[in-house]
Amino acid sequence: MNAAPEPPAGRIRLLMIDDDRKLCRLVGDYLGPLGFDVTAEHDGAAGAERAADPEAKWQGVILDVMLPSLDGFEVLRRIRRTSEVPVLMLTARGDETDRIVGLEVGADDYLPKTFSTRELLARLRAVLRRASRTPAEAAPAAEIVVGPVRVQPEARLALLNEQPLTLTPVEFDLLLALAKARGRVRTREALLDEIRDRHYEVFDRSIDVHISALRKKLGDDARQPRFIRTLRSAGYMLTDPATP
Repeated sequence: MNAAPEPPAGRIRLLMIDDDRKLCRLVGDYLGPLGFDVTAEHDGAAGAERAADPEAKWQGVILDVMLPSLDGFEVLRRIRRTSEVPVLMLTARGDETDRIVGLEVGADDYLPKTFSTRELLARLRAVLRRASRTPAEAAPAAEIVVGPVRVQPEARLALLNEQPLTLTPVEFDLLLALAKARGRVRTREALLDEIRDRHYEVFDRSIDVHISALRKKLGDDARQPRFIRTLRSAGYMLTDPATP
């Protein structure tokens, strides 16, 4: 396997794993003048191997769900065994189940394949900014405790009943945002702005997918929530189950 050439200083190295060669060329042509060097792999197994290469020093991965030899979820599982590189998943069908599975496995964000290049760029920049922050920049140093949930911003660690939670970067940032506002409602738009550093349209419902994934990891039930409550037409709130 030939190593990708070193990009010029200041450019961002991306790996795109997608069997749609035309789309890979389109993305590479669009992102190239904007400071990105895009290397494409068109097979799941080859993409997983390429992503795991420590010498490549990838700064981001664009990963399709539907791939030959290995699907995108298995590729992502293999990536997450050794790397926390930001991963933006592409879903052809826009199916909520695919999005939830991807987020649970460790994707940082998802994008339906009907995306515009401008939206792809905005989401890429958002996940890359979040990944590049130091813990001190991301949140206050003090531990936040909400009942049995403890969030340690500097360590980027969350615990439930003293057991560490396995959260994606987006899920951790979302839980941290809710914990900082403990007992108070945060609107969907405010959460999106805080965890992604950019303004989203009101109709963007991706926050609901992240909330659903986070609830599962907290052992929560949306119908009878103990931790994350939904206030219709208002937003979400993290509460202590022991507090009436």
